Amino acid sequence: MTDRSAAALGEIIRKQRELAELSMRRFADLAGISNPYLSQIERGLRAPSEQVLEAIAKTLQVSAETLYQQAGVTPPGEEPEASAVLDAIAADPRLTARQRSALREIYESFTAANAPPPRRAAAASGQQAPRDP
Repeated sequence: MTDRSAAALGEIIRKQRELAELSMRRFADLAGISNPYLSQIERGLRAPSEQVLEAIAKTLQVSAETLYQQAGVTPPGEEPEASAVLDAIAADPRLTARQRSALREIYESFTAANAPPPRRAAAASGQQAPRDP
């Protein structure tokens, strides 16, 4: 996870904690992590492990995927295709996490709609596909 991704994720976690009206100390206790570690996560100094993020998400009563999505961060193991547009969206400091996420979804839906249709199995195997009369 990049420093920028960690910062975006930390920002989302902090905002969600504040919306839940929980002090940092109380939230850290509920999530089962130390107060200093939570502070470092929220300030973007450290990226939480998948296990810690799961505990944080459970405490916030959301999924870890939701936190990643709100922060505009790709979850570990889901490597996106390289794209200068997606990189630019993620790098633009003028966008909020929600705006980055929305732009990413729109861009991905547009590119998916313009992707060539998948080849038929018969065509892929070198056989002719049956024709419609």
